[in-house]
Amino acid sequence: MIRTRVLLVDRDEPEPGPIAEAAAVLRRGGLVAFATETVYGLGAVATDADAVRGIFEAKGRPSTNPLIVHAADVDHARTFAARWDDRTDLLARRFWPGPLTLVVPRAAAIPDVVAAGGPTVGLRVPGPTVARRLIEGVGLPLAAPSANRSNHVSPTRAEHVLADLDGRVHLILDSGPATVGLESTVLDLTADPPRVLRPGPISPGVLANVLGMGVDHGPVAADSGHLASPGLLAVHYAPRTRAVRIPSPAHLADFDRPARFGLMAFEPIPDALRLKPVAASIEPDPAVAARDFYRALRDLDSRGLDLIIAVEPPEGPEWDALRDRLRRATTPHA
Repeated sequence: MIRTRVLLVDRDEPEPGPIAEAAAVLRRGGLVAFATETVYGLGAVATDADAVRGIFEAKGRPSTNPLIVHAADVDHARTFAARWDDRTDLLARRFWPGPLTLVVPRAAAIPDVVAAGGPTVGLRVPGPTVARRLIEGVGLPLAAPSANRSNHVSPTRAEHVLADLDGRVHLILDSGPATVGLESTVLDLTADPPRVLRPGPISPGVLANVLGMGVDHGPVAADSGHLASPGLLAVHYAPRTRAVRIPSPAHLADFDRPARFGLMAFEPIPDALRLKPVAASIEPDPAVAARDFYRALRDLDSRGLDLIIAVEPPEGPEWDALRDRLRRATTPHA
């Protein structure tokens, strides 16, 4: 078993020592978890097929689920695309560093294992200084899915990574909580018009305004063929505790609840319902709710409950990303 080490590093002014140590682990083919602005990622050198296979083994991730490749800057990223057109360049220079992944034809330097055998690759430049200093220190791009066991709740703190991957990853760089909290928006630029494959912090409307053209979006289902993006599996981001979702607090009266249940809601629960759940209150602000969602879900999952009940967030495009994650983490209450 691997001995997992955790190194503290300053979020804004990372000390050179931990970054150099982590870069050395990666260059040797090891695995390093580090914070992006979205969630903690499990990094391996993207051009090293054997190292990337280690990610799939550590996570228990199916080989059909592709990985996102993280680069140091725009010019670095474009070397891993077989085609880099004006639309790609416009979006990259507008939103990078940031939580936008662009799906483009992949260059030969990206191994099949990264792309799950498909013809495309998702590229992005992460925002945090720690992440970019690490990539610069390695001198190579990093494949980095979320640093958790496959299909489990995504990690937004170093302790979440340790809980899932202790003994499976060589090093964790602990720079504090992720600031955004939900995975990046994934935009497929090989589609015409471009299509959002995974909703995230950057909305289709904002992307359409920048591009000056329509952007397709809406539910994207996984099938048995090639997946162009992570985050498309029907069950994903899920707690180990059974979790169901309901459309509104009024539906709490519709079924028998076990004695020990958890409740997650994005609006106040009426006192008249006289509930006594283990509650995970989420602020009714979409940005704050996104930041706290996975932390709250992990907290409920750690309580030994019999059931988690989640009330769906309000309607509106600003809630689309969180709604997508909640629907993949829970089942509808019948």
